[in-house]
Order: sequence, then C-alpha cells, then structure tokens
Amino acid sequence: MSVLTEQELHNLAMNIVGKDLEKNGFEFMAVNSELKKDPQFVCLKDRKLHFVIVKAVVYPEDPKNYDVIFMETIRAHALKFKARTYYAGVGLANASDYNKPVSKEENYIVNYNGIIEISE
Repeated sequence: MSVLTEQELHNLAMNIVGKDLEKNGFEFMAVNSELKKDPQFVCLKDRKLHFVIVKAVVYPEDPKNYDVIFMETIRAHALKFKARTYYAGVGLANASDYNKPVSKEENYIVNYNGIIEISE
C-alpha cells in the first residue's frame, strides 16, 4: 500500500481549497504549494487582497481547529498588505477504515467546510 506523504496530503488539500476558492469568485495572484510556506493562496476578490492558509488534517484531528498564535502571526503580516486572512482546514480519512492511513490505492473521505476568516 502506498501511503500519501505529508506533501501529497497537502497538495490534495490545496486542490480541494483551490477549486472552492475559484467557485466562489476568488482570483489567484500567487499559489504556493510547498509545505510550511505560508500563505498558500494570495487572492483577489472584490478588489480586496486575501491570504489563505491551507492545512491537510488527518483523522482523528478536527480540521476546524487551528493554531491561534500562528494564525495571528499570519494575520499581522496580512494587515501590512491590507489583506484579510483565512484558514482552510481539510480533513482527510481513509474511506474503508478511518484508522488506516490515506493511500493512493484506496478511496478517501474529505471533511471541508470552507474557509474561516481570522479576525480580531
């Protein structure tokens, strides 16, 4: 069985979030899919700048939970550019058995509820 690497999980999450952003009218200015390089998406919508942080989260972790201190650091950086900051947690699990890792050979389940704005 070929288990997905951290980078492959991240790329999968990026694709899911990217499609959602596109569907919701965001225009991509910059995309960075390298792990630990933030933000992953710099977008324009309604002539405003948006920074989006994407995180792949493997079951049993909750994709809605994020590192508050880290996100505040990103938000402080975004404010210098008059940008809004968002967190996009994408939960991933093996479809046949949640306790097995996500692999290339098996189906997976996605738990993603859209972007969460980080504000004061």
